[in-house]
Amino acid sequence: MKNLIITFLFLLMTGVVFAQSDKKDQQIIEDAAEAKAAFLEDDPSMSQFFNSAYGYIILPNVGKGGLGVGGAAGNGVAIEQGTQIGFARMTQVTIGFQAGGQAYSEVVFFEDKEAWERFKNGKIEMAAQVSAVAAASGASANAKYVDGVAVFTRTKGGLMYEASVGGQQFKFREN
Repeated sequence: MKNLIITFLFLLMTGVVFAQSDKKDQQIIEDAAEAKAAFLEDDPSMSQFFNSAYGYIILPNVGKGGLGVGGAAGNGVAIEQGTQIGFARMTQVTIGFQAGGQAYSEVVFFEDKEAWERFKNGKIEMAAQVSAVAAASGASANAKYVDGVAVFTRTKGGLMYEASVGGQQFKFREN
């Protein structure tokens, strides 16, 4: 009887952990849909990237802060050929003159299967603030892929002064 109770409690706790994970994933999916709509509202021509990219990730809520040394992190969804196939996590470390904090959304487009596979295999790392285009009306018209990747950001709030170097690293997790 004691073993049955312990087994039941273990299964109950496992279910709670998975339910919380599912709830968090669902919130990320909802936030990503809202972020995509906001990107398209800021720059309707960005739909060309959404429609033609082999895949993309949307990180709806990235938090960034620093004072000398800084960092950023965010979770998002991974879309391949129009279908959500998993989740993405971005982390960033920077060093240099920086002070403040900021919240933003980021979308990373992958031009072809080769670039997409590099992302899925953890082989995409980007220099911070070098390749990102701020989303604004018409901004995507002149944006170009660099090594199969194009990045757009959309500030949500905060203030960050920065002249730093560092990089973003991405992790992929299937559904």
